Amino acid sequence: MSVSTIITAAGKNSRMRKDQISRGIELTNKLILPFNNKTVIETTIDNALSLNIDECIVVLGHYASEIKEAIFENYKDDVKFIENNPVDVGLSTSLYNGLSNITSDFALCITADQPTVLPETFERMIEASQTSHDPYKTISILRRRKTGWLDTAEGLGMPFVAPRENLMEYLKNENDNLNPILRKMFDDGYAFYGIKEKNEKELLNINHYDDYLKLLD
Repeated sequence: MSVSTIITAAGKNSRMRKDQISRGIELTNKLILPFNNKTVIETTIDNALSLNIDECIVVLGHYASEIKEAIFENYKDDVKFIENNPVDVGLSTSLYNGLSNITSDFALCITADQPTVLPETFERMIEASQTSHDPYKTISILRRRKTGWLDTAEGLGMPFVAPRENLMEYLKNENDNLNPILRKMFDDGYAFYGIKEKNEKELLNINHYDDYLKLLD
């Protein structure tokens, strides 16, 4: 069963911009802030490309030109970049647009501001999906609370591995955050398997400037 990666990088960056303004810091999209001698998004892409996957799609939207200017030349041969049109859409639409550009059976879905999630963790997510009793009715996901087979989808989000066509059916005509959609899939009988993080930083969401400072610790 084939697996491709979708990386969403289309957000408004509003919370980070607000923090940068309040601190008098130069306005820079969080995805192109420096990390590990590269940028946040480049580290996320590199982690994805190190896996045995069919292809890697990066979905752009807000600040697409700023992000592409920073990284396009380094990744144009290894990554397919697509852009939301219109730009002002929810995460579910960004993910749907990415899934529409692959043909793999399964998708590893990542947000670009998750550079701390290690390739080993992604590999464990893929393995859990592919070796489950019914891969087409299973979502393997980085845990937020419990690990193993979960009794709720509350609080869950990316990264996760899901069957592409089934996920697209739930995302179609939606323009929302992902958690309500994942909860609906759970209610419809999809099994969710929580993968334990390798370290605490894998659970870090880089929304505010203080989150970025934690990333650098």
